[in-house]
Amino acid sequence: MDKTCIQPASLFDSRPYGFSQVVVVPAGKMVFISGQVAWDANMQLSGPGDLASQADRTLINLRTAIESAGGVLEDIVLLRLYKVNYQPADGAIISMALRKYFGSISPPASTWINVKGLANPGFLIEIEAQAVISS
Repeated sequence: MDKTCIQPASLFDSRPYGFSQVVVVPAGKMVFISGQVAWDANMQLSGPGDLASQADRTLINLRTAIESAGGVLEDIVLLRLYKVNYQPADGAIISMALRKYFGSISPPASTWINVKGLANPGFLIEIEAQAVISS
């Protein structure tokens, strides 16, 4: 997809953390992906109590979801990450997972939200996404 990531000089450089400050995309097919978690197709939790493992499985599920719509991870322009009881050390773990799947050149914009809990008490992270697939 033809997207432009903008790093305004007056905002901190977020790319090393796995997200862009601003993403601009041309018109295309809009895709909205429900929050993905660390469940497999049989609702088995990957990595109970392990944020790195859950973040990895969650991003694999996100990749599966965007591919089912005819896109790729690079088509994702916005993420919303929900982290249960966010602690400062969680940031490095999440950033590493985001860089693994999105790189640090033109990652999606994102918002990280600290939550008390998610739909299942074993979930540590949930990620929802918006994408634009070039027409």
